[in-house]
Parts: sequence; structure tokens; C-alpha cells
Amino acid sequence: MLQTFILTVQFFFTMVMGIYFLNLLRSQHSGKGNLEKDSDRELEKLHRLRAIKLTTPLSERTRPKELSDIVGQEDGLRALRAALCGPNPQHVLIYGPPGVGKTAAARVVLNEAIRLSCSPFESGAKFVEMDATTMRFDERGIADPLIGSVHDPIYQGAGAYGPAGVPQPKPGAVTKAHGGVLFIDEIGELHPIQMNKLLKVLEDRKVFLESAYYSPGNRDIPAHVHEIFQKGLPADFRLVGATTRSPDEIPPAIRSRCVEIFFRSLTREEVTEIAKTAAQKGGFHIEGDALCEVADYAQNGRDAVNVVQIAGSAAMLEERIEIKKKDVEWVLEFGHYTPRLDQRVPDVAAIGLVNGLAVSGAREGRVMEIEAYASPCAPGEGSLSVTGIVEQEEFSAGGQTLTKKSSARASVENMLTVLNHRFGVDSTRFHLHVNFPGGMPVDGPSAGIAIFTAVYSAVFEKPIPAKIAMTGELSVHGKVKPVGGVREKIEAAKNAGAETVYIPRENDKEILHTEGVRVIAVDTAEEVLDRVFRERSVTENVASSGFSEGELISANAV
Repeated sequence: MLQTFILTVQFFFTMVMGIYFLNLLRSQHSGKGNLEKDSDRELEKLHRLRAIKLTTPLSERTRPKELSDIVGQEDGLRALRAALCGPNPQHVLIYGPPGVGKTAAARVVLNEAIRLSCSPFESGAKFVEMDATTMRFDERGIADPLIGSVHDPIYQGAGAYGPAGVPQPKPGAVTKAHGGVLFIDEIGELHPIQMNKLLKVLEDRKVFLESAYYSPGNRDIPAHVHEIFQKGLPADFRLVGATTRSPDEIPPAIRSRCVEIFFRSLTREEVTEIAKTAAQKGGFHIEGDALCEVADYAQNGRDAVNVVQIAGSAAMLEERIEIKKKDVEWVLEFGHYTPRLDQRVPDVAAIGLVNGLAVSGAREGRVMEIEAYASPCAPGEGSLSVTGIVEQEEFSAGGQTLTKKSSARASVENMLTVLNHRFGVDSTRFHLHVNFPGGMPVDGPSAGIAIFTAVYSAVFEKPIPAKIAMTGELSVHGKVKPVGGVREKIEAAKNAGAETVYIPRENDKEILHTEGVRVIAVDTAEEVLDRVFRERSVTENVASSGFSEGELISANAV
């Protein structure tokens, strides 16, 4: 009797469990069916979305596909090809302002390297592009799209590996670029931890991932996961980093591993060519006056294409295919575009006006005017006024914020010392005003000899010859000291129409070719004056003039 009861209870529970699992199986099939129906609806919706296509943007149609499509940057392209297209391609850092073709150049140079038999890049080499300014990074290591990360079983997204307790490696961009090029735009914006990890990858050419959930003796972990944790993910690629920052803002560790290449700003003529090409590919005809207007305002190729696109659309809405000057002017007005600062050196000699040279941004040379005015006064009543400079600057050192006097101001004071003590000029007999026009605060010692020449010209009313420019630091002993960025400065002077450039003697060895401009190296302030004004130095003139120094200076008679 008891046995019958036990069998009945067992049968009952068996039936209950069977019904439970049967219902569970039915619900799974039902859920799977509903999921498939929902997936079909979403897939159909996705296909409808893919069928909708707008026209290709003009910026994309004008994007260079071949090296011949890139306007300007002849030296930069040659250097980039040498770095990437040979049998031993190098990591590269490209400096330059935005919109001058850094990304396009890297892409087309890789395409050319693939076609060359001497290059190790194969036909399937990838160009993986990332932007450091938008790259998501988690300091906990849960997600790192650059280097790669591990989805541990406890994290959402572990997938089928989660219930099995298996850590799942997720490759990053360095592995996706294996065998090709990893292009990182604005590489200077990378998180410091990412930068350090990237340096390690460049050294090892592989990525090692870690997880507290990985055990080498766990046989439940798939073989490929074991191999990834033990041997690493392959990451043999070539890095091309682009930045609008200056070299001193990029960590030295990454710079030392890369070939550094500089892309310059586009000239007015090159912007004109880009705008003309954009109009042709957009199906427009653009007037010559309209092209000139674009070139006067577009700072780079991207600006030129955008202006042409909007101006052309405005013309088409009026049932025209010709872009007129008024169309471009309208775009420039509502877009608040500012004119290009393409400075030209004066064509005539002038008193107290000289062309100095400076470097800004990512080694971008520029010409800057330096003005000086001297008004005689009674001895001892002279004054000095300096405008247009940075009066002082702050910098960090040893965890402290320090303040120092502007080096441009120091250059002016050095100039006074040289005039007073090397040439016997009593500066207290003059009200001196030195100005750096242009609206941009100036700092740096490289304007020393330019300031000295401008003040000398103003004091003695001697015109400074036209079409010259100069750079060099002036010491209190009248020596011309070396400065940085000489190549960029000479290029800027040549583009501005200068025919002669004065540089420090110690910088002369940096200049390999100076086609289109005459470069003169100088050692002392006396040599600067002797060459600029083509006469004997001030002290020699004073000694041979027959006047006393006071009479000579007060009469402005040199």
C-alpha cells in the first residue's frame, strides 16, 4: 500500500515536471518565433533605410583619390612617400593646419605603396582611421577602442562566454590595422594612458591583454582565447598621426619613434585651384572674380569647397549654373569668414619699418611688420613705449606656476643696451615707440635684429630697403644668436615677396636650398647694419663725420 502511494507521488511529480519543461520549451519556441518576426520587421526597415540615398556631398567628390589630385604639399608628399612606400616603412607624424590634406595624403600614399613591389604592404592592407578627440576611453579598462579590451564574464556584453565564465578579448584599432596603416587624427589629444599603451604596442608589435578571470589551466577556455592571452594579438602596423599642434606639444616619446613631416598652409593660388576643381565636379561654372573672392577668404581647401558648395546651391535655386561674385560674397557674409592674412612685404623703402619673421602653430612661418618711431627730446627726458607684445607669460615648472617677463620685451631692452653701449647712441634723447601691428600678441626673442634695425632706421632717418625680411636674437653684446623655425620663416618670407632674408650665422647650416630668395647669414649687429644699409657701421661713421656724438645724434645726421 505504501509502495503504491510512493509510486503515485513519483508519477505525479514526474507529470508536473514534464508539463513544466514542456511549457518552457513551448515558450522558448514561441519567444524565438516572435524574435524572428521582430528581426524580420527590423531587417526590412533597415533595407528600406539603405535604399534611401542622398547625393554624394561635394566635399567627398573632391576628396583626392590619387597623388596627382592633391594640391600643393610637394615636399610633404615626397617625404611621406619616402617614409611609407619603401621596403622599410616608418611611423609618421604629420604637422599642419586643418584642411590642407593630411588625411587624404596618408590614404593615397598607402594606396601607392600597395602597388609597389618593394613595399611590404599587401593588397588587403587596411587604412584604419580614428579621431583622438572623440575616442571613447574607460580608465577601468572595460572599453578601449584603440588598444583593445576584455569583456569579463561579470560585464554586460560578455555574450555566450559569460555563463561559461570565460573572459572574451575584444580587438582594438591597433589589431584591426595589422598589416596596414593606423591613422590617428589629432593624435596630440590622446589620453596619456592610451598614449603610453600605444608606445608599448609600437615597440612589441602585438597587444597583451589581461583579465583576473583568465586561468592558463582552465580547460573550459577555448584554445584561441588561451593563445590571445599567452601570445598576444598581432598589431604590426604603421602609425600615421596628424596634428594641428606644434611639435613641442607632442610627447617626446612618440616623436622619437616617428618621422616628422610638416604640411604648410595652402597658398592663394592653390586655394583657387581647389575651388575651381570643386566647381567643375559640382557641375557649376564659376566666374574669375568669384574665384578671387573665394581665394581671398578661404583659409584652406575645406573652406574653399564649402564656399563653392553653398554658393553653387544658391545659384541653382535661381536656376543658374554659374557662380557669380555676388553669390560668394553672400556666403562669406552670412558665414562670417575672415580674410586670409597673406601679408606682402612693402615694395618701397620706408623709415622705421622692417619685416620680422615668426613661427606660429605647427611650424607655420609668417611675416610680421615691426614699426619704430623716434622723436628727439631734451637729454634725459626720453621714453620707451612698446605695444603689440605679450608683456609677461606664465609657465609650469616643478609643480609651480612661474611668471617671467616677455622675451619680446627683453629683445627691446637688449636693443637699447646695444645702441647705448656699442654705438654710443644716447637713447634718453628720444621718445621711442616700437609697435607690432596686426592685432596678435607677439612673444619670442627672434625679433631682436629686426627691432634693432627698425629703431636705428627711425633714430637716424634712414630708409630700410624694400623686399627684405630678417630673424635673429640680439644679445646685449651685439651678437646675433640662433633661433628656431628658420626654414619655415624663409618659406614665409619668399611667399610674401621678399627677395632677401637675413638669418643668424649659426642657422646657416640648416638651410639646404634657398631657391627664389637670397639668404644672408650675419654674426653681429654691425654686420646687419652694414649689409642692410650698405655702408660702414654707426661707430665708424661717427668717428669720421667730424661731429661730436651728441651733435650727430641730436641732428639725426648720420
